[in-house]
Amino acid sequence: MSTPSAAASTSATATAPTIAFIGGGNMASAIMGGLIRQGMAQSQIEVVEPWEDARAALQLQYDITAQALPGPQLARASLVVWAVKPQTFKDAAAQVRSYTPDAVHLSVAAGIRSSSLVQWLGSERIVRAMPNTPALIGQGMTALYARPGISAAERQQVEQVLAPTGQLLWVEHEVQLDAVTALSGSGPAYVFYFLEAMTQAGVDMGLSAAQAHQLAVGTFAGASELARRSDESPAVLRQRVTSKGGTTYAALQSMESDHIGPLIQNALRAAQQRARELGDEFGA
Repeated sequence: MSTPSAAASTSATATAPTIAFIGGGNMASAIMGGLIRQGMAQSQIEVVEPWEDARAALQLQYDITAQALPGPQLARASLVVWAVKPQTFKDAAAQVRSYTPDAVHLSVAAGIRSSSLVQWLGSERIVRAMPNTPALIGQGMTALYARPGISAAERQQVEQVLAPTGQLLWVEHEVQLDAVTALSGSGPAYVFYFLEAMTQAGVDMGLSAAQAHQLAVGTFAGASELARRSDESPAVLRQRVTSKGGTTYAALQSMESDHIGPLIQNALRAAQQRARELGDEFGA
């Protein structure tokens, strides 16, 4: 038989506010992991994830039992994290909305504007976030936009939930999130693309694949950390390591002749435009 204190503890757990995740993929998993490392009990995390393999992965990694469909358990959620694909958001919202009338909603879905979320969820308490994949190792960069209905305390709640994933940056205007998506949201892929090219060049010049990979990744990591710690701009840092007539100068002259800088800028604008299109295509 349970002692009175044990029964009280069980009752408190059953009624305490939770955080709910709609979608249990990589980004949601990264946030959940951070919450658990902060000391949140698995029983205070509700997850709705339709894919059986993803549910099994959450059970194995975090001992979290995810549900295939939304239900009354979501009514305890003080915060709902939306980690679904843009094209499935509207249908998912229709299934969840009746259970979460008093919750704050945090969306990490690319492109879907908060005005659509207000219509689908029946709430003005909306925060949009644009994270990136280094959040999986606590080194992410996430930009945030809050609708006017979000209080200072609710902003702080969102910050506490996302803090273990890396750095956070609030933007004043929602349209800026399209630029964020292009720059940092999609940005890790650009880095990986450049690393691929550097590694292949190293192999072509006689290094082993393992050697070229280690050199390329180490160079990116070191240069990024130097830029992070420095008060000087990337342009100044570049100039400091570029001696006219030297090897670095030769490489940069080749890049400039090929207009690499403008091509990169064009690529980011294409990503920004696609983010806008997602809002038009899948929004309300």
